[in-house]
Amino acid sequence: MSRTLRHLLTVLLAVTAVALPVVAATAPTPVPVAATSCDTPWGSTGERVDAQGRPPLTAVRTGRHDCFDRVVFDLGGPAAGYRVEYVDEVTQDGSGTVVDVPGGARLLVAVHHPAYDDTTGTPTIVPPPTAGRPVADVGGYDTLRSVVYAGSFEGSTTFGVGVRARLPFRVFVEGSKVVVDVAHRWT
Repeated sequence: MSRTLRHLLTVLLAVTAVALPVVAATAPTPVPVAATSCDTPWGSTGERVDAQGRPPLTAVRTGRHDCFDRVVFDLGGPAAGYRVEYVDEVTQDGSGTVVDVPGGARLLVAVHHPAYDDTTGTPTIVPPPTAGRPVADVGGYDTLRSVVYAGSFEGSTTFGVGVRARLPFRVFVEGSKVVVDVAHRWT
Protein backbone atom coordinates (compact mmCIF):
# COMPACT_ATOMS: atom_id res chain seq x y z
CA MET A 1 0.00 0.00 0.00
CA SER A 2 1.40 3.37 -0.92
CA ARG A 3 2.32 5.90 1.67
CA THR A 4 -0.24 8.41 0.28
CA LEU A 5 -3.03 5.88 0.46
CA ARG A 6 -2.10 4.95 4.08
CA HIS A 7 -2.05 8.64 5.02
CA LEU A 8 -5.48 9.16 3.38
CA LEU A 9 -6.93 6.18 5.27
CA THR A 10 -5.49 7.44 8.55
CA VAL A 11 -7.04 10.90 8.01
CA LEU A 12 -10.37 9.35 7.03
CA LEU A 13 -10.43 7.17 10.17
CA ALA A 14 -9.51 10.12 12.37
CA VAL A 15 -12.27 12.30 10.90
CA THR A 16 -14.77 9.46 11.29
CA ALA A 17 -13.72 8.91 14.91
CA VAL A 18 -14.34 12.59 15.67
CA ALA A 19 -17.52 12.97 13.58
CA LEU A 20 -19.43 9.92 14.78
CA PRO A 21 -19.80 11.00 18.41
CA VAL A 22 -20.80 14.52 17.27
CA VAL A 23 -23.44 13.16 14.89
CA ALA A 24 -24.71 10.74 17.54
CA ALA A 25 -24.96 13.53 20.11
CA THR A 26 -26.93 15.81 17.80
CA ALA A 27 -29.22 13.21 16.25
CA PRO A 28 -32.79 13.62 17.47
CA THR A 29 -33.84 11.08 20.05
CA PRO A 30 -37.28 9.68 19.30
CA VAL A 31 -39.72 10.64 22.03
CA PRO A 32 -42.34 7.99 22.76
CA VAL A 33 -45.80 9.31 21.95
CA ALA A 34 -48.67 8.28 24.19
CA ALA A 35 -50.91 6.48 21.77
CA THR A 36 -54.57 7.17 22.25
CA SER A 37 -56.50 3.96 21.91
CA CYS A 38 -59.89 4.79 20.49
CA ASP A 39 -61.43 1.39 20.94
CA THR A 40 -65.09 2.33 20.97
CA PRO A 41 -66.95 -0.95 20.49
CA TRP A 42 -70.30 0.82 20.39
CA GLY A 43 -72.97 0.47 17.76
CA SER A 44 -75.44 2.71 16.00
CA THR A 45 -78.72 1.00 16.87
CA GLY A 46 -81.18 2.73 19.17
CA GLU A 47 -81.01 2.48 22.94
CA ARG A 48 -83.84 3.07 25.39
CA VAL A 49 -84.93 2.79 28.99
CA ASP A 50 -88.67 3.27 29.35
CA ALA A 51 -88.88 4.65 32.90
CA GLN A 52 -90.48 8.07 33.43
CA GLY A 53 -88.82 10.56 35.79
CA ARG A 54 -90.19 13.49 37.76
CA PRO A 55 -87.02 15.50 38.36
CA PRO A 56 -86.80 18.11 35.61
CA LEU A 57 -84.04 18.67 33.09
CA THR A 58 -81.85 21.56 34.28
CA ALA A 59 -79.04 21.93 31.73
CA VAL A 60 -77.48 20.59 28.54
CA ARG A 61 -73.68 20.55 28.27
CA THR A 62 -71.20 19.25 25.70
CA GLY A 63 -67.57 18.18 25.83
CA ARG A 64 -64.77 17.07 23.53
CA HIS A 65 -62.63 14.00 24.23
CA ASP A 66 -59.82 12.26 22.36
CA CYS A 67 -62.07 9.58 20.87
CA PHE A 68 -65.60 10.95 21.11
CA ASP A 69 -67.77 14.02 21.64
CA ARG A 70 -70.20 14.08 24.57
CA VAL A 71 -73.61 15.57 25.34
CA VAL A 72 -74.70 15.61 29.00
CA PHE A 73 -78.30 16.17 30.07
CA ASP A 74 -78.32 17.34 33.71
CA LEU A 75 -81.38 16.57 35.82
CA GLY A 76 -82.68 17.87 39.13
CA GLY A 77 -82.59 14.35 40.62
CA PRO A 78 -82.00 10.71 39.72
CA ALA A 79 -82.14 9.92 36.01
CA ALA A 80 -84.93 7.65 34.84
CA GLY A 81 -85.48 6.85 31.18
CA TYR A 82 -84.34 7.90 27.74
CA ARG A 83 -84.50 7.01 24.07
CA VAL A 84 -81.63 7.65 21.66
CA GLU A 85 -81.69 6.60 18.01
CA TYR A 86 -80.68 7.71 14.53
CA VAL A 87 -83.63 9.16 12.61
CA ASP A 88 -84.18 10.78 9.22
CA GLU A 89 -85.79 13.81 10.86
CA VAL A 90 -86.45 15.14 14.34
CA THR A 91 -89.94 16.43 15.05
CA GLN A 92 -91.17 18.86 17.68
CA ASP A 93 -92.97 17.24 20.59
CA GLY A 94 -96.73 17.72 20.51
CA SER A 95 -97.01 19.37 17.08
CA GLY A 96 -94.97 17.03 14.89
CA THR A 97 -93.28 19.99 13.17
CA VAL A 98 -89.94 18.99 11.63
CA VAL A 99 -86.99 20.60 13.44
CA ASP A 100 -83.86 21.49 11.43
CA VAL A 101 -80.87 19.63 12.92
CA PRO A 102 -77.66 20.47 11.01
CA GLY A 103 -75.32 17.53 10.42
CA GLY A 104 -74.77 14.55 8.14
CA ALA A 105 -76.87 12.34 10.45
CA ARG A 106 -79.33 13.02 13.27
CA LEU A 107 -79.72 11.44 16.68
CA LEU A 108 -83.07 11.87 18.35
CA VAL A 109 -82.45 12.13 22.10
CA ALA A 110 -85.54 11.99 24.33
CA VAL A 111 -84.96 12.16 28.07
CA HIS A 112 -88.04 11.07 29.99
CA HIS A 113 -87.95 14.16 32.19
CA PRO A 114 -89.73 17.50 31.67
CA ALA A 115 -87.91 20.77 30.94
CA TYR A 116 -90.34 22.52 33.28
CA ASP A 117 -91.47 22.35 36.90
CA ASP A 118 -94.42 19.93 37.10
CA THR A 119 -96.33 22.05 39.61
CA THR A 120 -95.79 25.57 38.24
CA GLY A 121 -95.01 24.96 34.55
CA THR A 122 -91.96 27.23 34.90
CA PRO A 123 -89.07 26.29 32.55
CA THR A 124 -86.17 24.67 34.41
CA ILE A 125 -83.48 25.31 31.78
CA VAL A 126 -82.10 28.84 31.91
CA PRO A 127 -82.49 30.56 29.55
CA PRO A 128 -85.58 28.66 28.43
CA PRO A 129 -84.85 26.98 25.09
CA THR A 130 -86.94 27.59 21.99
CA ALA A 131 -87.93 24.67 19.77
CA GLY A 132 -85.71 24.50 16.72
CA ARG A 133 -82.89 26.52 18.31
CA PRO A 134 -79.41 25.30 19.32
CA VAL A 135 -78.83 24.78 23.05
CA ALA A 136 -75.06 24.27 22.86
CA ASP A 137 -72.15 25.66 20.86
CA VAL A 138 -70.35 22.72 19.24
CA GLY A 139 -68.21 24.69 16.79
CA GLY A 140 -64.85 22.97 16.31
CA TYR A 141 -66.01 19.57 17.57
CA ASP A 142 -64.82 16.49 15.66
CA THR A 143 -68.19 14.73 15.56
CA LEU A 144 -70.98 16.96 16.88
CA ARG A 145 -72.48 19.48 14.47
CA SER A 146 -75.50 20.71 16.47
CA VAL A 147 -77.60 20.15 19.58
CA VAL A 148 -81.11 21.49 18.96
CA TYR A 149 -84.09 21.66 21.33
CA ALA A 150 -87.24 20.04 19.93
CA GLY A 151 -89.60 20.59 22.86
CA SER A 152 -90.88 19.20 26.12
CA PHE A 153 -94.27 17.53 26.16
CA GLU A 154 -96.03 15.26 28.68
CA GLY A 155 -92.95 14.80 30.84
CA SER A 156 -90.46 14.03 28.08
CA THR A 157 -87.96 16.41 26.48
CA THR A 158 -86.58 15.89 22.98
CA PHE A 159 -83.39 17.11 21.31
CA GLY A 160 -81.86 16.61 17.89
CA VAL A 161 -78.13 15.96 17.94
CA GLY A 162 -76.55 16.53 14.55
CA VAL A 163 -73.39 14.53 13.90
CA ARG A 164 -70.87 14.44 11.06
CA ALA A 165 -72.05 10.99 9.90
CA ARG A 166 -73.83 7.94 11.29
CA LEU A 167 -71.21 6.98 13.87
CA PRO A 168 -71.26 4.62 16.85
CA PHE A 169 -72.65 5.99 20.10
CA ARG A 170 -73.33 4.92 23.66
CA VAL A 171 -75.78 6.13 26.27
CA PHE A 172 -75.46 5.75 30.01
CA VAL A 173 -76.86 7.15 33.23
CA GLU A 174 -74.56 8.55 35.87
CA GLY A 175 -76.48 9.70 38.94
CA SER A 176 -78.50 12.71 37.84
CA LYS A 177 -77.16 12.76 34.28
CA VAL A 178 -78.00 11.08 31.00
CA VAL A 179 -74.81 10.97 28.91
CA VAL A 180 -74.56 10.43 25.14
CA ASP A 181 -71.10 9.84 23.64
CA VAL A 182 -70.63 9.77 19.85
CA ALA A 183 -67.35 8.27 18.57
CA HIS A 184 -65.17 10.18 16.13
CA ARG A 185 -64.90 7.11 13.90
CA TRP A 186 -65.76 3.44 13.61
CA THR A 187 -63.19 1.10 15.18
